[in-house]
Amino acid sequence: MKSVLRTGLAAVAATLLIGTATAFTGPSNASTAAVAYPAKAGIAKLNMNINLPNGVWTDTPLEVTLPKAGTYTLDADVRGRLQGTPPVNTFITARLWNVNSGAEVPQSERLVYQIINLNPGQAAAAGNQTAPISELIRVSGPTTIRLQAQRTDAVGAASIAQIFSDNSGYTSLRFERVGC
Repeated sequence: MKSVLRTGLAAVAATLLIGTATAFTGPSNASTAAVAYPAKAGIAKLNMNINLPNGVWTDTPLEVTLPKAGTYTLDADVRGRLQGTPPVNTFITARLWNVNSGAEVPQSERLVYQIINLNPGQAAAAGNQTAPISELIRVSGPTTIRLQAQRTDAVGAASIAQIFSDNSGYTSLRFERVGC
């Protein structure tokens, strides 16, 4: 009797274990949360105009964060606006700034716009133009890249000097991860 009881209990225990294992390992109708991976690409747009003082690199609020280590392409469209009264020679340059390292992205400086009018007279010279910046950068971890700009008055002075951004043309900064 004891062996029949043991065999019966063993069979019941085995059935319970198999049923329990099946309950835990069987297919589920519940969905799991997706893993959040950092963005491979992104774009930011400047939504204001930035006045530029003479001779000083000025931070703009336009920046992107490269999410992880790797090689990235950086592309910016930088719209500059200038006005001055002759004689005037004034220009805007822009560059990409690596906030984490506190240094310029190498060779990213570009002439955005320049006004040269050395003629006599009081008629203001003005205009705006967009210049591209395209660079390749390798980073070892999350990195913030910011747009900086500088106005230089070589002759006379600009009465308006801005990094400009509106519905007629936005200043923007883009990134795309292209390698490990």
